[in-house]
Amino acid sequence: MADAPDGHGPAVFDADQHYYEALDAFTRHLDPAHGPRVVQWCEIGGRRYHVLGGRVSRAVTNPTFDPIARPGALYDYFRGNPAGANPLALLAEREPVRPEYRDPSARLAALDAQGLDGCLLFPTLGMIYEEPLAHDPWAVCRLFEAFNRWLLDDWGFDAGGRIFAAPYLTLADPVWAATELRWMLDRGARCIVMRPAAPTTAQGRVSPFDPVFDGFWGLADEAGVPVVLHAGDSGISSNGFAPNGFAATFATGWKPSIKAFAIEQAIRDYLLTMIFERHLERFPNLRLASVENGAEYLPDLFAKVRSTARKSPGYWSEDPLDTFRRQVWINPFWEDDVVQVVELMGADRVLFGSDWPHIEALPEPRGSVDDLAVLGHDVRARVLSSNVREFIGLTTTASAGR
Repeated sequence: MADAPDGHGPAVFDADQHYYEALDAFTRHLDPAHGPRVVQWCEIGGRRYHVLGGRVSRAVTNPTFDPIARPGALYDYFRGNPAGANPLALLAEREPVRPEYRDPSARLAALDAQGLDGCLLFPTLGMIYEEPLAHDPWAVCRLFEAFNRWLLDDWGFDAGGRIFAAPYLTLADPVWAATELRWMLDRGARCIVMRPAAPTTAQGRVSPFDPVFDGFWGLADEAGVPVVLHAGDSGISSNGFAPNGFAATFATGWKPSIKAFAIEQAIRDYLLTMIFERHLERFPNLRLASVENGAEYLPDLFAKVRSTARKSPGYWSEDPLDTFRRQVWINPFWEDDVVQVVELMGADRVLFGSDWPHIEALPEPRGSVDDLAVLGHDVRARVLSSNVREFIGLTTTASAGR
């Protein structure tokens, strides 16, 4: 296992980092005439908010991100909250937005200071803005068309061969999705990011594995571009047990709620449906990764697939879990049982991600490296670096661990 060049220890390539969007991330390339239908800024009580499709979004307390909570502010809470702290109190301390949250040169310097070889970089607001506009697929496409062009402006899709920012893809319009993917590929995108959800199209809500989307999936399969299914607002209903809608903070108060499991439900339902639709058999070159969705659902998913396979002899051309483990990578939460995830997925299909600089993140991305020593020398090397490099095509490694 190669060590980091500056003596930090094992090499680490972070599969889950984020930026905080610039103030004009969604509007710079948006026709102003479309603002009322798509996105605008407003000010209420001295605080700025985005207005999506004519409705104020309060999913994030301060979408300007200045000031912003410290990276990993909720680290102790997600470690089991040993001090019994109110998470609202943990979020009280704020600081000015840091240059590395919005500038690739500053971020490269931050990677050096953190002892990281590189990172995959994902949206913050971008992961939660499709659902509020889902009723208007045309507006969804205009929003992310503008967003992706801002991303190319400010970050590029490959900064220094170390920061790989993923443009966002929505399936709200099947034709647009294939056209936008071609635009991304032509500009060197190393991977793309989507939310794990059934998109709402002009014909209503449709499974992402419906043949209507074959143009998009066929191009992704042909190009071999990695597709990241990243946690976001997937539109999961609370079915009356809690208010619907996505909240990225504890703004509604601190109490347990089934909404805490919406992310897990979204990715489980997505992956189960993908398997049941034989999607990976139809597109054998697809590479997908679940990022920041956790992994507690995996034992249940495996049990349900095995049970279904026993009842459906001959439906799949091979054991569907073998197909799944060949084409899917899993990024568990840092607080998950990583040993169990490796046992289920294999040593070469598990990704390390810190979620830095979000409030749920590791305060320092290398903060769990020592915890992963339980995996052993070679497996830890794969999880920390080799697997994500293989996923995005930086290196090719032989399959191992199964």
